[in-house]
Amino acid sequence: MSTTRSDWEQLYQSLTLEGRAFIDGQYVPAASGATFECLSPVDGRFLANVASTDEADANAAVSAARRAFESGVWSGLAPAQRKRTLIRFADLILANQEELALLETLDMGKPISDALAIDVPAAANAIRWSAEAIDKIYDEVAPTPHDQLGLITREPVGVVAAIVPWNFPLIMASWKFAPALAAGNSFILKPSEKSPLTAIRIAQLALQAGIPKGVFNVLPGYGHTVGKALALHMDVDTLAFTGSTAIAKQLLIYAGQSNMKRVWMEAGGKSANVVFADAPDLQAAAQAAAGAIAFNQGEVCTAGSRLLVERSIRDTFIPLVVEALKAWKPGHALDPATNVGAIVDARQLENVLRYIQIGKDQGAHLLAGGNRTLQDTGGLYLEPAIFDGVDNAMTIAAEEIFGPVLSVITFDSTEQALHIANDSIFGLAAGVWTRDLSKAHTFARGLRAGSVWVNQYDGGDMTAPFGGFKQSGNGRDKSLHAFDKYTELKATWIKL
Repeated sequence: MSTTRSDWEQLYQSLTLEGRAFIDGQYVPAASGATFECLSPVDGRFLANVASTDEADANAAVSAARRAFESGVWSGLAPAQRKRTLIRFADLILANQEELALLETLDMGKPISDALAIDVPAAANAIRWSAEAIDKIYDEVAPTPHDQLGLITREPVGVVAAIVPWNFPLIMASWKFAPALAAGNSFILKPSEKSPLTAIRIAQLALQAGIPKGVFNVLPGYGHTVGKALALHMDVDTLAFTGSTAIAKQLLIYAGQSNMKRVWMEAGGKSANVVFADAPDLQAAAQAAAGAIAFNQGEVCTAGSRLLVERSIRDTFIPLVVEALKAWKPGHALDPATNVGAIVDARQLENVLRYIQIGKDQGAHLLAGGNRTLQDTGGLYLEPAIFDGVDNAMTIAAEEIFGPVLSVITFDSTEQALHIANDSIFGLAAGVWTRDLSKAHTFARGLRAGSVWVNQYDGGDMTAPFGGFKQSGNGRDKSLHAFDKYTELKATWIKL
């Protein structure tokens, strides 16, 4: 087990990084031969030339996926057989967890300790959970007259394509391919061009686990090329997406322009973390508020980026948050002691710094952080920032920054807090801190958000669905509800 930065560097030296696409059971270059450079935000090192796939590759992958689906080599298996194969897949991910964690960190900048302890095990768990569930989901018999038999059955939709983001590459992918594969579909994964390496690597593990060729394909490349091609493809039955609201809207248009494919969008967030004066533990709330914006460098769709604080505790609580944020300090992402890694790329870092300047220009008060640091490493590191005196109409409170920038907003009443929390185009998640059980229930019910956490932030596991309201999208990952995205309901009536 690697325990030091030097250990991780040695492991990196022993790796051969794969950058080709995976189509019909084998690694292949892009049909055009095009590649793009994959650079590490950790220290700027060159990692690999990655295949830049496009429409031709999308056509090849969809054809392979369709052939596999129609052949029944996977879709025709009993659920228990697919379960056993997917469990082997999960086991192989854990058996290669150090390599996958290293790829995840080098590719998108997250701390190696998080990649090893959170991302890789969570991906394996998602696969195992969906696998274990699939042979326990029953079909239905309708309440029919005595001379009729009505059967309600689930069938796999066919070919599923998924476009996933760069912030949690393995986890976001597994939340989609695990239930889709368990249900019997063929799958095409389009990872972000910012973090494609783990997706490319696990394709080989899927084949090794026994998933037949053509059933699991990976197409690295850009959204405007291969992503668009998949969204417009007439033979893709379902498109699942996690990413920005702007891209989600475009994908909905593409689906309508093509074959009315089922589209499941999980989009942006600007989550409110609401702390009432009667919160049971202000210190715990402050530490959670700091973690809610600094974890994964703030590159989290559910980040608690709007901190709503009741005025009567404002002068007590905000200093606690500022102090708690001091524990979240950027460091070299391959150092196991680091809890804040690198921003994913220079463009994203520039965008976050732009928002910080906008906050200053619009009159918000920067209490701490917001400076680029560790530039001598060649990496892209940023101190978590906290703004006070923020109005909900300010740009930094209204738009998703996707970086470690916290906006503190003061409120005077429960009604005002609820209005501010809901005054957003997004509705992904929210936190509520109060010891009043009735207030917690009532406030949570009033929040227009897909996930609400009470006296904690970012709770839940595979048993609970994840997704948002409003322009945070319509998709739901995790739980048994995820299978609704990847199955069709068929009604069969039999005359007796």
